Amino acid sequence: MIPVALLVRVSTSRQDTDRQEHELREVAERAGWSVVATIRQQVSGASRHRPDIEQVLALAQAGQIRKVLVHEVSRLGRRPASVHGTVEKLHDAGASLYWHSQRIETLLPDGRRNPAAGIMLAVMAEMAQAERETLIERINSGLAEARRKGKALGRPAGTTMDRGALLAKHADVVRQLKAGKSVRDVAAITGKGTSTVKRVKKAMA
Repeated sequence: MIPVALLVRVSTSRQDTDRQEHELREVAERAGWSVVATIRQQVSGASRHRPDIEQVLALAQAGQIRKVLVHEVSRLGRRPASVHGTVEKLHDAGASLYWHSQRIETLLPDGRRNPAAGIMLAVMAEMAQAERETLIERINSGLAEARRKGKALGRPAGTTMDRGALLAKHADVVRQLKAGKSVRDVAAITGKGTSTVKRVKKAMA
């Protein structure tokens, strides 16, 4: 059986990876692929620091996986250069990328590049960046309008989480930090953003 890894990512803690993972597992089962790793991450697609991508590439370069399954191209990132760079590194390691939204794979069964997938990847990567830019414009426009109307922005007074509550909420992060893991490793293991891990580490000091 061909060994594969599932890569599932969400942008915020209000989302979960269950749907992505369920659908990708179904794809692997139908194709007869063996899921040897499931990598979950909560991080913005625009982030330049992606422990999940690093982990996937390490598996591919070690020859432990032959394919990476994602739900859509934006799960790799919202910067076209980063997306293409990741795919190139996968190809160099002999691994292919499959994304479920278009049901297409970047390498053909004989290992050659899939021209149709290459074109589609370029289009989808550009669309992912355009969606992010549009979202930022909408947020900034909404904030500007709120300021114009004199509305208070930011957290309501008294809602800042105290130290004890923060440590209790992220007990998994606390355990990993106490075990001597680095911020990057803890973020990858717990599926939480590095900013969250850093806040917890600061609160523990």
